Amino acid sequence: MAPAVPSAMERPHFIGIGGAGMSGIAKILAQRGAKVAGSDAKESATAEALRALGATVHIGHAASHLADDATCVVVSSAIRADNPELARAAELSIPVVHRSDALASLMTGLRSIAVAGTHGKTTTTSMLAVALTELGLDPAYAIGGDLDGPGTNARHGEGDIFVAEADESDRSFQKYDPEVAIVLNVELDHHANYASMDEIYDSFETFVGKVVPGGTLVISADQPGAVELTSRIRDLSTLKVVTYGEAQSADVRVHKVTPRGLTSEVTVLLNGKFLTFMVSVPGRHYACNAVAALAAGVALGIPAHNLASAIGKYTGVKRRLQLKGEAAGVQVIDSYAHHPTEMTADLEAMRGAATDARLLVVFQPHLFSRTQELGTEMGQALALADASVVLDIYPAREDPIPGITSALIIDAARAAGAEVTAVQDKATVPDVVAGMARPGDLVLTMGAGDVTDLGPDILKKLDPARLSN
Repeated sequence: MAPAVPSAMERPHFIGIGGAGMSGIAKILAQRGAKVAGSDAKESATAEALRALGATVHIGHAASHLADDATCVVVSSAIRADNPELARAAELSIPVVHRSDALASLMTGLRSIAVAGTHGKTTTTSMLAVALTELGLDPAYAIGGDLDGPGTNARHGEGDIFVAEADESDRSFQKYDPEVAIVLNVELDHHANYASMDEIYDSFETFVGKVVPGGTLVISADQPGAVELTSRIRDLSTLKVVTYGEAQSADVRVHKVTPRGLTSEVTVLLNGKFLTFMVSVPGRHYACNAVAALAAGVALGIPAHNLASAIGKYTGVKRRLQLKGEAAGVQVIDSYAHHPTEMTADLEAMRGAATDARLLVVFQPHLFSRTQELGTEMGQALALADASVVLDIYPAREDPIPGITSALIIDAARAAGAEVTAVQDKATVPDVVAGMARPGDLVLTMGAGDVTDLGPDILKKLDPARLSN
Protein backbone atom coordinates (compact mmCIF):
# COMPACT_ATOMS: atom_id res chain seq x y z
CA MET A 1 0.00 0.00 0.00
CA ALA A 2 1.27 3.46 -0.88
CA PRO A 3 1.77 5.80 2.10
CA ALA A 4 -1.00 8.34 2.47
CA VAL A 5 -0.44 11.63 0.69
CA PRO A 6 -0.12 14.44 3.27
CA SER A 7 -3.17 16.70 3.08
CA ALA A 8 -0.97 19.66 2.15
CA MET A 9 0.24 17.68 -0.85
CA GLU A 10 -3.10 16.47 -2.21
CA ARG A 11 -3.20 19.13 -4.96
CA PRO A 12 0.35 20.51 -5.23
CA HIS A 13 1.50 23.00 -7.84
CA PHE A 14 5.20 22.86 -8.79
CA ILE A 15 6.92 25.95 -10.17
CA GLY A 16 9.69 24.57 -12.39
CA ILE A 17 8.20 21.08 -12.42
CA GLY A 18 10.60 19.90 -15.13
CA GLY A 19 13.72 20.23 -12.98
CA ALA A 20 15.53 17.08 -11.91
CA GLY A 21 14.68 17.40 -8.23
CA MET A 22 11.20 18.87 -8.64
CA SER A 23 10.02 16.38 -11.25
CA GLY A 24 11.04 13.44 -9.10
CA ILE A 25 8.89 14.58 -6.19
CA ALA A 26 6.01 15.35 -8.55
CA LYS A 27 6.22 11.85 -10.06
CA ILE A 28 6.13 10.14 -6.68
CA LEU A 29 3.16 12.24 -5.54
CA ALA A 30 1.31 11.45 -8.77
CA GLN A 31 2.03 7.75 -8.30
CA ARG A 32 0.64 7.99 -4.76
CA GLY A 33 -2.59 9.51 -6.02
CA ALA A 34 -2.11 13.27 -5.64
CA LYS A 35 -3.57 15.65 -8.22
CA VAL A 36 -0.30 17.17 -9.43
CA ALA A 37 0.05 20.34 -11.50
CA GLY A 38 2.89 22.67 -12.36
CA SER A 39 4.70 24.80 -14.89
CA ASP A 40 8.03 24.81 -16.63
CA ALA A 41 9.89 27.10 -18.99
CA LYS A 42 9.78 24.76 -21.99
CA GLU A 43 8.47 21.47 -23.29
CA SER A 44 10.54 18.39 -22.48
CA ALA A 45 10.45 14.62 -22.24
CA THR A 46 10.06 15.13 -18.48
CA ALA A 47 6.91 17.18 -19.00
CA GLU A 48 5.47 14.42 -21.18
CA ALA A 49 6.37 11.77 -18.60
CA LEU A 50 4.56 13.76 -15.92
CA ARG A 51 1.47 14.13 -18.10
CA ALA A 52 1.50 10.37 -18.65
CA LEU A 53 1.19 10.01 -14.88
CA GLY A 54 -1.86 12.30 -14.86
CA ALA A 55 -0.16 15.59 -13.99
CA THR A 56 -1.15 18.91 -15.57
CA VAL A 57 1.95 20.66 -16.93
CA HIS A 58 1.80 24.22 -18.27
CA ILE A 59 4.56 25.68 -20.41
CA GLY A 60 5.69 29.13 -19.38
CA HIS A 61 5.03 30.91 -16.10
CA ALA A 62 1.78 32.80 -15.57
CA ALA A 63 -0.44 33.55 -12.59
CA SER A 64 -3.37 31.86 -14.35
CA HIS A 65 -1.56 28.51 -14.26
CA LEU A 66 -2.05 28.25 -10.50
CA ALA A 67 -5.41 26.69 -9.68
CA ASP A 68 -7.40 28.37 -6.90
CA ASP A 69 -7.83 25.07 -5.08
CA ALA A 70 -4.13 24.15 -4.98
CA THR A 71 -3.19 22.95 -1.48
CA CYS A 72 0.42 24.15 -1.74
CA VAL A 73 2.99 25.57 -4.12
CA VAL A 74 6.31 23.72 -4.28
CA VAL A 75 9.44 25.69 -5.15
CA SER A 76 13.17 25.15 -5.34
CA SER A 77 15.85 27.67 -4.40
CA ALA A 78 16.14 28.55 -8.10
CA ILE A 79 12.67 30.14 -8.22
CA ARG A 80 12.90 33.92 -8.07
CA ALA A 81 10.72 36.03 -5.82
CA ASP A 82 9.08 37.82 -8.76
CA ASN A 83 7.70 34.64 -10.33
CA PRO A 84 4.03 35.39 -11.21
CA GLU A 85 2.79 32.04 -9.87
CA LEU A 86 4.54 32.67 -6.57
CA ALA A 87 2.95 36.11 -6.39
CA ARG A 88 -0.45 34.57 -7.12
CA ALA A 89 0.07 32.03 -4.32
CA ALA A 90 0.58 34.92 -1.91
CA GLU A 91 -2.66 36.56 -3.10
CA LEU A 92 -4.56 33.31 -2.52
CA SER A 93 -2.78 32.56 0.79
CA ILE A 94 -1.67 29.18 -0.57
CA PRO A 95 1.23 27.77 1.48
CA VAL A 96 4.63 27.71 -0.23
CA VAL A 97 6.68 24.57 0.42
CA HIS A 98 10.35 24.16 -0.39
CA ARG A 99 11.28 21.13 -2.48
CA SER A 100 13.28 19.63 0.40
CA ASP A 101 10.31 19.80 2.79
CA ALA A 102 8.14 18.09 0.19
CA LEU A 103 10.69 15.31 -0.23
CA ALA A 104 11.09 14.93 3.54
CA SER A 105 7.33 14.41 3.87
CA LEU A 106 7.47 11.60 1.28
CA MET A 107 10.21 9.83 3.26
CA THR A 108 8.26 9.82 6.53
CA GLY A 109 7.66 6.33 7.89
CA LEU A 110 10.15 4.65 5.53
CA ARG A 111 13.71 3.43 6.08
CA SER A 112 15.63 6.12 4.24
CA ILE A 113 19.12 6.40 2.82
CA ALA A 114 20.23 9.99 2.09
CA VAL A 115 23.21 10.35 -0.24
CA ALA A 116 25.23 13.55 0.20
CA GLY A 117 28.53 14.96 -0.98
CA THR A 118 29.89 17.63 -3.29
CA HIS A 119 30.22 15.07 -6.11
CA GLY A 120 28.88 11.65 -6.98
CA LYS A 121 25.43 11.85 -5.38
CA THR A 122 23.43 11.00 -8.49
CA THR A 123 25.60 8.02 -9.43
CA THR A 124 25.63 6.55 -5.92
CA THR A 125 21.89 7.06 -5.40
CA SER A 126 21.26 5.43 -8.79
CA MET A 127 23.44 2.43 -7.95
CA LEU A 128 21.46 1.88 -4.77
CA ALA A 129 18.11 2.29 -6.50
CA VAL A 130 19.03 -0.22 -9.21
CA ALA A 131 20.56 -2.74 -6.79
CA LEU A 132 17.66 -2.67 -4.33
CA THR A 133 15.18 -2.99 -7.20
CA GLU A 134 17.16 -5.91 -8.64
CA LEU A 135 16.95 -7.64 -5.24
CA GLY A 136 13.16 -7.36 -5.26
CA LEU A 137 13.00 -4.81 -2.44
CA ASP A 138 10.98 -2.36 -4.59
CA PRO A 139 12.41 0.86 -3.10
CA ALA A 140 11.14 4.37 -3.57
CA TYR A 141 13.80 6.72 -4.91
CA ALA A 142 14.38 10.32 -5.92
CA ILE A 143 17.49 10.98 -8.02
CA GLY A 144 18.99 14.05 -9.70
CA GLY A 145 19.25 12.31 -13.06
CA ASP A 146 17.52 9.71 -15.22
CA LEU A 147 18.58 6.08 -14.90
CA ASP A 148 19.51 4.31 -18.13
CA GLY A 149 17.56 1.24 -17.05
CA PRO A 150 14.15 2.35 -15.73
CA GLY A 151 14.56 5.65 -17.61
CA THR A 152 13.33 7.82 -14.80
CA ASN A 153 14.64 9.86 -11.90
CA ALA A 154 12.01 8.83 -9.35
CA ARG A 155 9.59 6.10 -8.44
CA HIS A 156 7.23 5.21 -5.66
CA GLY A 157 7.94 1.62 -4.66
CA GLU A 158 5.92 -0.69 -2.46
CA GLY A 159 8.91 -1.55 -0.26
CA ASP A 160 9.92 0.10 3.00
CA ILE A 161 13.16 1.73 1.74
CA PHE A 162 13.49 5.24 0.29
CA VAL A 163 16.76 6.27 -1.38
CA ALA A 164 17.19 10.00 -1.90
CA GLU A 165 19.84 12.29 -3.30
CA ALA A 166 20.48 14.88 -0.57
CA ASP A 167 21.41 18.31 -1.93
CA GLU A 168 23.85 20.38 0.10
CA SER A 169 23.89 23.36 -2.29
CA ASP A 170 21.20 25.33 -0.40
CA ARG A 171 21.45 23.41 2.91
CA SER A 172 18.19 21.63 2.10
CA PHE A 173 19.68 18.24 3.01
CA GLN A 174 19.41 19.31 6.62
CA LYS A 175 15.64 18.62 6.42
CA TYR A 176 16.01 14.82 6.29
CA ASP A 177 16.16 12.24 9.10
CA PRO A 178 17.75 9.22 7.41
CA GLU A 179 18.48 5.83 8.89
CA VAL A 180 21.64 5.74 6.78
CA ALA A 181 23.51 8.80 5.52
CA ILE A 182 26.29 8.67 2.94
CA VAL A 183 28.88 11.43 2.69
CA LEU A 184 31.03 10.91 -0.40
CA ASN A 185 33.17 14.04 -0.11
CA VAL A 186 33.16 17.54 1.36
CA GLU A 187 34.54 20.41 -0.72
CA LEU A 188 33.92 24.12 -1.19
CA ASP A 189 31.32 24.72 -3.87
CA HIS A 190 28.06 26.66 -4.30
CA HIS A 191 29.78 29.92 -3.58
CA ALA A 192 26.57 31.93 -3.61
CA ASN A 193 25.47 30.05 -0.47
CA TYR A 194 28.72 29.19 1.33
CA ALA A 195 31.46 31.69 2.11
CA SER A 196 34.03 29.27 3.57
CA MET A 197 34.89 25.66 4.29
CA ASP A 198 33.86 26.23 7.90
CA GLU A 199 30.33 26.95 6.71
CA ILE A 200 30.42 23.79 4.58
CA TYR A 201 31.56 21.68 7.55
CA ASP A 202 28.88 23.20 9.79
CA SER A 203 26.24 22.36 7.19
CA PHE A 204 27.39 18.76 6.82
CA GLU A 205 27.61 18.37 10.61
CA THR A 206 23.98 19.43 10.86
CA PHE A 207 23.03 16.90 8.16
CA VAL A 208 24.89 14.08 9.90
CA GLY A 209 23.35 15.07 13.22
CA LYS A 210 19.88 14.41 11.77
CA VAL A 211 20.57 10.69 11.30
CA VAL A 212 18.10 8.80 13.52
CA PRO A 213 19.49 7.44 16.81
CA GLY A 214 21.17 4.11 16.14
CA GLY A 215 21.58 4.97 12.46
CA THR A 216 24.72 4.79 10.35
CA LEU A 217 26.99 7.26 8.60
CA VAL A 218 28.89 5.85 5.62
CA ILE A 219 31.76 8.23 4.82
CA SER A 220 34.91 8.32 2.71
CA ALA A 221 38.19 7.46 4.40
CA ASP A 222 40.17 8.99 1.50
CA GLN A 223 38.80 12.45 0.72
CA PRO A 224 40.34 15.11 3.02
CA GLY A 225 37.10 16.99 3.64
CA ALA A 226 35.29 13.80 4.57
CA VAL A 227 38.13 12.78 6.89
CA GLU A 228 37.92 16.16 8.60
CA LEU A 229 34.15 15.83 8.95
CA THR A 230 34.61 12.38 10.52
CA SER A 231 36.92 13.84 13.14
CA ARG A 232 34.33 16.51 13.95
CA ILE A 233 31.42 14.11 14.52
CA ARG A 234 33.16 11.26 16.33
CA ASP A 235 31.50 12.30 19.60
CA LEU A 236 28.00 11.59 18.26
CA SER A 237 27.40 8.55 20.43
CA THR A 238 24.06 7.70 18.79
CA LEU A 239 25.75 7.27 15.39
CA LYS A 240 27.59 4.30 13.93
CA VAL A 241 30.34 5.45 11.56
CA VAL A 242 31.47 3.18 8.70
CA THR A 243 34.37 4.42 6.59
CA TYR A 244 35.12 3.20 3.07
CA GLY A 245 37.88 3.77 0.56
CA GLU A 246 41.44 2.86 -0.34
CA ALA A 247 42.93 3.92 3.01
CA GLN A 248 44.28 1.00 5.04
CA SER A 249 42.17 2.17 7.97
CA ALA A 250 38.88 1.99 6.04
CA ASP A 251 36.19 -0.27 7.46
CA VAL A 252 35.23 -1.26 3.91
CA ARG A 253 38.53 -1.15 2.01
CA VAL A 254 38.89 -0.86 -1.74
CA HIS A 255 41.58 -3.46 -2.37
CA LYS A 256 41.82 -3.25 -6.15
CA VAL A 257 40.20 -1.53 -9.13
CA THR A 258 40.91 -3.15 -12.50
CA PRO A 259 39.88 -1.26 -15.68
CA ARG A 260 37.89 -3.34 -18.17
CA GLY A 261 37.34 -0.92 -21.05
CA LEU A 262 34.42 1.31 -20.10
CA THR A 263 33.78 -0.81 -16.97
CA SER A 264 35.75 -1.69 -13.84
CA GLU A 265 36.26 -4.77 -11.70
CA VAL A 266 36.32 -3.86 -8.01
CA THR A 267 37.60 -5.95 -5.12
CA VAL A 268 36.80 -4.87 -1.56
CA LEU A 269 37.75 -6.19 1.86
CA LEU A 270 34.64 -6.31 4.03
CA ASN A 271 34.43 -8.00 7.43
CA GLY A 272 37.69 -9.83 6.76
CA LYS A 273 36.54 -11.27 3.41
CA PHE A 274 37.34 -10.26 -0.18
CA LEU A 275 34.42 -9.53 -2.48
CA THR A 276 34.73 -8.82 -6.21
CA PHE A 277 32.07 -7.26 -8.45
CA MET A 278 31.70 -5.27 -11.67
CA VAL A 279 30.87 -1.57 -12.06
CA SER A 280 29.52 -0.42 -15.42
CA VAL A 281 31.41 2.90 -15.50
CA PRO A 282 35.20 3.34 -15.60
CA GLY A 283 37.53 4.87 -13.05
CA ARG A 284 38.37 4.72 -9.37
CA HIS A 285 35.99 7.57 -8.59
CA TYR A 286 32.95 5.57 -9.71
CA ALA A 287 34.30 2.38 -8.16
CA CYS A 288 34.41 4.14 -4.80
CA ASN A 289 30.83 5.36 -5.30
CA ALA A 290 29.81 1.73 -5.79
CA VAL A 291 31.58 0.74 -2.58
CA ALA A 292 29.75 3.52 -0.69
CA ALA A 293 26.46 2.13 -2.03
CA LEU A 294 27.52 -1.37 -0.95
CA ALA A 295 28.35 -0.20 2.59
CA ALA A 296 25.03 1.65 2.90
CA GLY A 297 23.03 -1.39 1.87
CA VAL A 298 24.92 -3.58 4.32
CA ALA A 299 24.09 -1.03 7.04
CA LEU A 300 20.40 -1.72 6.32
CA GLY A 301 21.01 -5.42 6.83
CA ILE A 302 21.22 -6.55 3.21
CA PRO A 303 23.78 -9.34 2.57
CA ALA A 304 26.94 -7.95 0.97
CA HIS A 305 27.32 -10.63 -1.71
CA ASN A 306 23.74 -10.10 -2.88
CA LEU A 307 24.24 -6.35 -3.04
CA ALA A 308 27.55 -6.62 -4.89
CA SER A 309 25.99 -8.76 -7.59
CA ALA A 310 23.00 -6.41 -7.88
CA ILE A 311 25.20 -3.30 -8.15
CA GLY A 312 26.70 -4.97 -11.22
CA LYS A 313 23.26 -4.60 -12.89
CA TYR A 314 23.58 -0.82 -12.79
CA THR A 315 24.00 0.37 -16.38
CA GLY A 316 24.60 4.04 -15.79
CA VAL A 317 22.74 7.29 -15.48
CA LYS A 318 22.30 9.93 -18.11
CA ARG A 319 25.12 12.48 -18.31
CA ARG A 320 27.48 10.49 -16.06
CA LEU A 321 30.02 9.24 -18.63
CA GLN A 322 27.11 8.26 -20.85
CA LEU A 323 28.05 6.89 -24.27
CA LYS A 324 26.02 8.92 -26.77
CA GLY A 325 27.16 6.97 -29.80
CA GLU A 326 29.98 6.26 -32.24
CA ALA A 327 30.60 7.50 -35.78
CA ALA A 328 33.59 6.95 -38.04
CA GLY A 329 35.54 5.30 -35.24
CA VAL A 330 35.00 8.19 -32.80
CA GLN A 331 33.06 7.67 -29.57
CA VAL A 332 31.11 10.60 -28.10
CA ILE A 333 30.54 10.48 -24.33
CA ASP A 334 28.66 12.93 -22.12
CA SER A 335 29.82 14.06 -18.66
CA TYR A 336 27.96 16.21 -16.14
CA ALA A 337 31.24 17.21 -14.45
CA HIS A 338 31.43 20.93 -13.73
CA HIS A 339 33.60 21.17 -10.59
CA PRO A 340 37.40 20.72 -10.97
CA THR A 341 37.41 17.56 -8.84
CA GLU A 342 34.65 16.00 -10.95
CA MET A 343 36.37 17.07 -14.16
CA THR A 344 39.66 15.53 -13.08
CA ALA A 345 37.97 12.29 -12.00
CA ASP A 346 36.12 11.87 -15.31
CA LEU A 347 39.12 12.78 -17.43
CA GLU A 348 41.32 10.35 -15.53
CA ALA A 349 38.65 7.67 -15.87
CA MET A 350 38.51 8.16 -19.63
CA ARG A 351 42.30 8.08 -19.81
CA GLY A 352 42.29 4.73 -18.03
CA ALA A 353 39.54 3.39 -20.28
CA ALA A 354 41.23 4.31 -23.55
CA THR A 355 44.99 4.24 -23.16
CA ASP A 356 45.76 4.55 -26.88
CA ALA A 357 43.08 7.10 -27.83
CA ARG A 358 43.22 10.86 -27.98
CA LEU A 359 40.81 12.57 -25.61
CA LEU A 360 39.03 15.67 -26.93
CA VAL A 361 36.85 17.69 -24.55
CA VAL A 362 34.06 20.17 -25.19
CA PHE A 363 33.69 22.03 -21.90
CA GLN A 364 30.96 24.47 -20.90
CA PRO A 365 31.59 26.25 -17.57
CA HIS A 366 28.58 26.31 -15.26
CA LEU A 367 27.78 29.46 -13.24
CA PHE A 368 29.67 32.72 -13.03
CA SER A 369 30.26 32.35 -9.30
CA ARG A 370 31.81 28.88 -9.69
CA THR A 371 34.03 30.12 -12.51
CA GLN A 372 35.12 33.10 -10.43
CA GLU A 373 36.21 30.88 -7.55
CA LEU A 374 37.41 27.76 -9.37
CA GLY A 375 38.16 28.81 -12.96
CA THR A 376 41.90 28.35 -12.57
CA GLU A 377 41.43 24.80 -11.28
CA MET A 378 39.01 24.04 -14.13
CA GLY A 379 41.63 25.11 -16.64
CA GLN A 380 44.27 22.97 -14.95
CA ALA A 381 41.94 19.96 -15.13
CA LEU A 382 41.54 20.44 -18.89
CA ALA A 383 45.29 19.89 -19.26
CA LEU A 384 44.50 16.16 -18.87
CA ALA A 385 42.87 16.21 -22.32
CA ASP A 386 44.76 16.19 -25.61
CA ALA A 387 42.71 19.16 -26.82
CA SER A 388 39.73 21.12 -25.55
CA VAL A 389 37.01 23.38 -26.86
CA VAL A 390 35.74 25.83 -24.22
CA LEU A 391 32.35 27.52 -24.54
CA ASP A 392 30.95 30.61 -22.86
CA ILE A 393 29.69 30.29 -19.27
CA TYR A 394 26.25 28.73 -18.86
CA PRO A 395 24.54 31.14 -16.41
CA ALA A 396 21.66 28.93 -15.18
CA ARG A 397 20.07 30.91 -12.34
CA GLU A 398 22.80 33.58 -12.07
CA ASP A 399 23.31 37.06 -13.44
CA PRO A 400 26.71 37.85 -15.02
CA ILE A 401 29.60 38.93 -12.81
CA PRO A 402 31.64 41.76 -14.38
CA GLY A 403 34.98 40.53 -15.68
CA ILE A 404 34.22 36.82 -15.21
CA THR A 405 34.27 34.94 -18.52
CA SER A 406 35.56 31.66 -19.93
CA ALA A 407 38.85 33.43 -20.59
CA LEU A 408 39.77 32.75 -16.96
CA ILE A 409 39.61 29.01 -17.64
CA ILE A 410 41.22 29.20 -21.06
CA ASP A 411 44.20 31.18 -19.78
CA ALA A 412 44.74 28.74 -16.91
CA ALA A 413 44.46 25.75 -19.24
CA ARG A 414 47.03 27.16 -21.65
CA ALA A 415 49.35 28.03 -18.78
CA ALA A 416 49.14 24.35 -17.77
CA GLY A 417 50.17 23.29 -21.28
CA ALA A 418 46.70 22.51 -22.64
CA GLU A 419 45.65 22.96 -26.26
CA VAL A 420 42.45 25.01 -26.12
CA THR A 421 40.08 26.47 -28.70
CA ALA A 422 37.62 29.13 -27.55
CA VAL A 423 34.18 28.94 -29.21
CA GLN A 424 31.45 31.47 -28.46
CA ASP A 425 28.82 30.18 -30.90
CA LYS A 426 27.70 26.79 -29.56
CA ALA A 427 26.13 25.92 -32.91
CA THR A 428 29.57 25.80 -34.57
CA VAL A 429 31.02 23.26 -32.11
CA PRO A 430 30.08 20.13 -34.13
CA ASP A 431 32.01 21.44 -37.14
CA VAL A 432 34.97 22.40 -34.95
CA VAL A 433 35.11 18.96 -33.33
CA ALA A 434 34.69 17.16 -36.64
CA GLY A 435 37.67 19.09 -37.92
CA MET A 436 39.77 17.96 -34.95
CA ALA A 437 38.75 14.33 -34.55
CA ARG A 438 40.45 11.22 -35.94
CA PRO A 439 39.36 7.56 -35.89
CA GLY A 440 39.93 6.10 -32.45
CA ASP A 441 39.48 9.39 -30.61
CA LEU A 442 37.14 9.92 -27.66
CA VAL A 443 35.08 13.12 -27.55
CA LEU A 444 33.78 14.15 -24.12
CA THR A 445 31.07 16.81 -23.84
CA MET A 446 31.41 18.13 -20.30
CA GLY A 447 29.39 20.47 -18.09
CA ALA A 448 26.09 20.86 -16.23
CA GLY A 449 24.45 23.12 -18.82
CA ASP A 450 23.10 22.49 -22.31
CA VAL A 451 26.44 21.26 -23.67
CA THR A 452 24.82 17.81 -23.42
CA ASP A 453 22.70 18.70 -26.47
CA LEU A 454 25.78 18.77 -28.69
CA GLY A 455 26.46 15.01 -28.63
CA PRO A 456 23.99 14.00 -31.36
CA ASP A 457 25.02 16.92 -33.58
CA ILE A 458 28.70 16.02 -33.23
CA LEU A 459 27.91 12.43 -34.21
CA LYS A 460 26.10 13.64 -37.34
CA LYS A 461 29.17 15.59 -38.39
CA LEU A 462 31.57 12.72 -37.78
CA ASP A 463 31.53 11.01 -41.14
CA PRO A 464 34.71 9.77 -42.87
CA ALA A 465 34.70 12.58 -45.39
CA ARG A 466 34.87 15.21 -42.66
CA LEU A 467 37.49 13.60 -40.43
CA SER A 468 40.98 15.07 -40.47
CA ASN A 469 43.87 12.79 -41.30
